[in-house]
Amino acid sequence: MTRFLLRRLAILLPTLLFVSIIIFGLQQLLPGDPAIAMAGEERDPQAIAEVRAKYNLDKPIWVQYGLWIGGILQGDFGESIRIQLPVSQLLLEKLPVTIELALLSMLIALAIGLPAGVISALHNGRWPDYVANVIGLWGLSTPNFWLGIMMILLFSVHLGWLPASGYVSPTEDLWANLQAMIMPAFVLGTGIAAVFMRHTRSAMLQVMASDYIRTARAKGLYERVVIGKHAFRNAAVPVITLGALEFGQLLSGAVLTEQIFSIPGFGKLIVDAVFNRDYAVVQGVVLCTATAYILLNLLADIAYFLVNPRLRT
Repeated sequence: MTRFLLRRLAILLPTLLFVSIIIFGLQQLLPGDPAIAMAGEERDPQAIAEVRAKYNLDKPIWVQYGLWIGGILQGDFGESIRIQLPVSQLLLEKLPVTIELALLSMLIALAIGLPAGVISALHNGRWPDYVANVIGLWGLSTPNFWLGIMMILLFSVHLGWLPASGYVSPTEDLWANLQAMIMPAFVLGTGIAAVFMRHTRSAMLQVMASDYIRTARAKGLYERVVIGKHAFRNAAVPVITLGALEFGQLLSGAVLTEQIFSIPGFGKLIVDAVFNRDYAVVQGVVLCTATAYILLNLLADIAYFLVNPRLRT
């Protein structure tokens, strides 16, 4: 396992370097000129030249990339053109919000998707299987923006139980924070739960037909031991991969959900940055997201070894 981790870590840095080149290169293809946008409606040539010089936009692309990646290695992601604040400060402000939303969404998804998938597989072809499949298809086919609007109408407008939008830091008021986050977390979690349910069901059906499951039952083991220790543990391997990818997607920012509920996370940040041609913010958010994906895949590989001992050989 140690050799495997060292090998993966050796690949990690070149991968991040390649990703940074792609991010910076594709950023240059976006239409519009941030210097002209910052210069105002008069578009004074002198003001445009000053903006270009301040943000190194007048230098060649390879020089701009070198300055950018050099600053990142020192913890400097540049400065936002629109609000004149360090990008690292914006990332530190928005990242905890996105992480909290992602964690709550994953907890809801796991709490619904995994039991539903196991129950569906154990009752294959019977009514619990049909009910779980209908719920799963509903979760996959329901748009997040529609479900979010319906939940706001029901729980905020008609019942008045939860706030319609906004965000409260958990350090200020934990209960108010949970009230504000439960609806967007449920909207995101139900869609992921449906994916978890389908994959868990498929993996469990395949594992339950294996020879070692029949052997375990023939030895007289309790059914809960057969399902929990032997079946689910082996079926969890593909689910771990799915969980890592879905969590990485949540960390990249749930744009529509954050817009509907006015959650100040990565999704809202990157949408505002793209509309305002704020290149430094877009680059910082995308690079953080790509890094999170790579690290989550590494953690998923580590989890394989912990869940399935056969993979250690």
